[in-house]
Amino acid sequence: SGFKEALIRMKDATEVDFNTAFYTNIVVGLISYALLFAAAPLIADFYEEPRLIDLIQVAGLVIIINSFQLVQSATLSRDLNFKVQMKASLPAAIISGLIAVAMAYTGYGVWALITQILISALLLTLFLWAMKLWRPKWIFSYNSLKKMFGFSSYLLLAGISNIIFINMYVIVIAKYFSATIAGYYFFADKIKDLVVTQLTASIQTVTYPALSKLQDDPARLKYGYRKVIAVTTFLLFPVMALLAALAEPLFRVFLTEQWTSAVIYLQLMSIAAIMYPVNAINLNILKVTGRSDLVLYLGFFKKFMMLLIFLISFKFGIIGILIGQIIASILTYIPNSYFSVKLINYPVKEQLADFVPELLLSVLVASFTYALVTFIVLPDIIKLFGFGVMSVILYLAGAHFLKLNAYILVRQILSERLKKKR
Repeated sequence: SGFKEALIRMKDATEVDFNTAFYTNIVVGLISYALLFAAAPLIADFYEEPRLIDLIQVAGLVIIINSFQLVQSATLSRDLNFKVQMKASLPAAIISGLIAVAMAYTGYGVWALITQILISALLLTLFLWAMKLWRPKWIFSYNSLKKMFGFSSYLLLAGISNIIFINMYVIVIAKYFSATIAGYYFFADKIKDLVVTQLTASIQTVTYPALSKLQDDPARLKYGYRKVIAVTTFLLFPVMALLAALAEPLFRVFLTEQWTSAVIYLQLMSIAAIMYPVNAINLNILKVTGRSDLVLYLGFFKKFMMLLIFLISFKFGIIGILIGQIIASILTYIPNSYFSVKLINYPVKEQLADFVPELLLSVLVASFTYALVTFIVLPDIIKLFGFGVMSVILYLAGAHFLKLNAYILVRQILSERLKKKR
């Protein structure tokens, strides 16, 4: 609902603000769940799958559970206390994962996944509350709500529209293509998300509260974001490029033969996702500087562009849709980066200088790796791990030889961390 971001960037958040956000967020969660509960039969009719009714109505309870985490999570983020967040989230993930595996093994099928979602959210909420970071009081202020909602309302609307468009592809594919193609697409998309979305989200979680403290100092804010872009792209560009290059041996080693048709899906998705961290960082600049309205309006403009590309690419089948995603990821960078110039004087020319060298090096190494995978006959496990290690060494050696600024910055950060531990 955007209240967490609002609390994090507020320099003078009071107990009144925390309580107002807490109760409002629970109400938003209850309303959201009620709408989802009511919509479940319509969703099931759309897919002609009556089992979806129970699945949606039960899984949707996670919305209410998560709404109780807001203030505890925001408090830890404001204090940059990510170690404590990890102490709560890691056990919740492990326990819920083990329960889901046990249920799947004993034949509970899709309910194992639903259970994992609910138990993970419930345990995380319980662990955060057990730490006694904050306790609610019977306090509520409409003035406080108005102040926060002016910022958070745009993020709420942007989030809702993002969910619709993120799932637009799989919704249409599931409806108008075969179930097999939908399964391949969804599976490849989840692998891609596990890598790029989660890593980017982790970086954003750490950097957003830290940079929010610099919101009144444009020069330091710009310097901070240049470092974020440099480090993020240095780490994520080679990961996504190599995921595309090593997708075939990855599937053959860890999955059965029936999934190899999804290799091309993952390869094209990985290419499309390369620009995701840069686009996400540019959007974060809008949030830190308080321009959540631009997040919404810019989102609508980009979604119109993506919808237009989708309508054209849809005619060329699933591969056309995936190529359309690559085109969309490049074109949406233009409006994303435009406001970075206006708000913190971070022009496209400087942004390109901060990430293009890493991009070119990543593409060069990945292309070489893909050629080896394609033309050299070796066991898949050797291709995956041998060429994977070789590619990492080549990338780091190239960065060292070319003296890339991002490489030097990452070395400095690691060196400082090691000194602190000693």
